[in-house]
Amino acid sequence: MRAPPGPAPRRTRRLRPVAAAGRPPALVWFFDLDDTLHDASFAMFDAIDARMTAFVQRQLALERPAADALRRHYWLRYGATFVGLVRNHRIDAHQFLRETHDFDVPALLRAERGLAHLGRRLHERKVLLTNAPRQYAAQVLHGIGLHRHIATRYAVENMRIHGHYRPKPSGSMFRAVLAREGLHGRSPAARPVLVDDNAANLKAARAAGFATVLIDRPSGTGPRRLAGGAFVDARIRSVKRLPALAARLRRAVILRA
Repeated sequence: MRAPPGPAPRRTRRLRPVAAAGRPPALVWFFDLDDTLHDASFAMFDAIDARMTAFVQRQLALERPAADALRRHYWLRYGATFVGLVRNHRIDAHQFLRETHDFDVPALLRAERGLAHLGRRLHERKVLLTNAPRQYAAQVLHGIGLHRHIATRYAVENMRIHGHYRPKPSGSMFRAVLAREGLHGRSPAARPVLVDDNAANLKAARAAGFATVLIDRPSGTGPRRLAGGAFVDARIRSVKRLPALAARLRRAVILRA
């Protein structure tokens, strides 16, 4: 995914109801994957983190505590561990993503029932926007029954701008995605909504022009559970609440300062 850098985004105000009568704008739903569409904290993250630490340990000849600390440091700094490894150690990104997600995904998958029904209830376009690799994301979507409902997918392999990886929460990546989907500018064809469990991602997305919905799972722990602020338009426990929330979002517009 390539896009020239655009002007600095203008700050957006909170969503406000449309006062005048008229047809509400259509929405385009952008979904995060892990801890949003399924409960990755239940078992998936442990499997991934262990493989990432082992990979760093092997490739950089580090003791396990140092490898684990470096894995976490790069994740916090760059949004994805492999970006730090690519930039600072010339690690092959595809090898890293392949080896760290090489496990029985269906065996560790935990999600709410009825998500395929959710895909049918949300009639508008749905897009996947995840820092996870493509093949892993495809397995998860198939396992939870949303593979037929989410055709457009931005996995981390797609998040490259001018040859450099820019995963969430990169503002330039969010703007590039909106441009590619025809959702940039003052009068887009539809309003983009990001549904994500990470408030840092939502903050950057809001600055780029998204409406934002925070998935606040009670099982989450650690830095993934940021509190959220004025940049969060709605906070829900489960994506199954989205159809009810959609009516309110459709009656709202994003007012720019």
